[in-house]
Amino acid sequence: MALPTRTRLPLPAGFLDDLRALMGDRLSLKPADLDQHGRGENWHPSMPPDVIAFADTTAEVSALVRLAAGAGVAVVAFGAGTSLEGHTAAIRGGLCIDLSRMDRIRSVRAEDMDCTVEAGVTRKQLNTHLRDTGLFFPVDPGADATLGGMAATRASGTSAVRYGTMRENVLSLTVVLPDGSIVRTASRARKSAAGYDLTRMFVGSEGTLGIITEVTLRLQGIPEATLAAVCAFPDVRSAVTTASEVIQCGIAVARMEFVNTSALAAVNAFGGFDHAESPTLFFEFTGSAAAVREQADLTGDLAAANGGADFRWADSPEERTRLWHARHEFHYALMAQRPGARIWGTDVCVPISALTDCILFAEEIAAGVPFPTAAIGHVGDGNFHTAYLIDPASAEELALAEALSEKIARRAIALDGTCTGEHGVGYGKAKFMREEFGDPALALMRLLKRAVDPQDLFNPGKVLPPV
Repeated sequence: MALPTRTRLPLPAGFLDDLRALMGDRLSLKPADLDQHGRGENWHPSMPPDVIAFADTTAEVSALVRLAAGAGVAVVAFGAGTSLEGHTAAIRGGLCIDLSRMDRIRSVRAEDMDCTVEAGVTRKQLNTHLRDTGLFFPVDPGADATLGGMAATRASGTSAVRYGTMRENVLSLTVVLPDGSIVRTASRARKSAAGYDLTRMFVGSEGTLGIITEVTLRLQGIPEATLAAVCAFPDVRSAVTTASEVIQCGIAVARMEFVNTSALAAVNAFGGFDHAESPTLFFEFTGSAAAVREQADLTGDLAAANGGADFRWADSPEERTRLWHARHEFHYALMAQRPGARIWGTDVCVPISALTDCILFAEEIAAGVPFPTAAIGHVGDGNFHTAYLIDPASAEELALAEALSEKIARRAIALDGTCTGEHGVGYGKAKFMREEFGDPALALMRLLKRAVDPQDLFNPGKVLPPV
């Protein structure tokens, strides 16, 4: 893959001194820290910043941005480093603002079913804090990402089919703009007809328009009953057809995950599971005890009609945890198949009716490649992921993985889908933006970027392809 051209410039004279005067010892120029902050969880090589500042408050982030803007220094925000498309790569070097110390839960308003947290709070941290309130935050991308990062990348996950993505679950944001000014994007009202929707403008902007420092979120009530199940199918078409029919029949499934044969084999070997090694669906149903049983029975009938077998049910928390642990082990299970390799992961999202076509296409083009591959999907909302376990030092393997992921992205776009349903754009998928949106929409995005960030200092080189 052709990596972005790095245009690193020396930091201006006096800039580090100004940073030290503001931050004291909360700066790092250690090579190991810089390397870590220039990479995510995917195969992309590290592109480290020149200096890292560990901010503690919104006011500090604002002051740091003002210094950088005055000096013409690029700024990249950093949370937990779990992004997958090169989001945190410092293509122009410059300043990385690490928000992980901004981890305070500002308030929980149980009567309104919402809360306000700083950007560095992780989803697991929030749900641990909420455990005595009868509420929880539902968006689960798998990784224990920060909620600011999840908002910035419009994160999603296993529960999106029931609860939606970050787009639906963020009520308001506090954002530092590229000139250092601080804006609050909305009130806590559940709906508003006032003004432009600034919240949605920043959700998914990947740090290119502003740095999110606080997030106000919708919360959900913990359901009365939960039931999980896993079911094996004779082939991919049978499994994905079942998933589509569950949605089309209006069954309120809370989670519905597809795992292909190679992925399940890796999980079995890694975690000591004994699941049937064939295309499989993982289900979770929530609600009243009667509703959960009705949903499960209807789904079981649909699965059986498509050849589903070996249904396993789990209703205790311990059994459900073990059942879903297999799904959540996917990333590390695949890595264990080839020590020293890295995962080239990609995802797309298509209309439900096109899902079978797209997954079968991904399976077909991956047949016979010289490295391990796997596919999983949040098939309830048309989103699925493919993973290629490659040697990052092999130009041939990198080129083949890139070619496969490009074919899948273009097939998804041709099916009126998107090149990414979850991972985001970063620089890894910027090349698909014109194909997906067209020149007029892309021009509007560029106009917005120039208006908000005229110096192109905020996470440059991401989302929008080079002119």
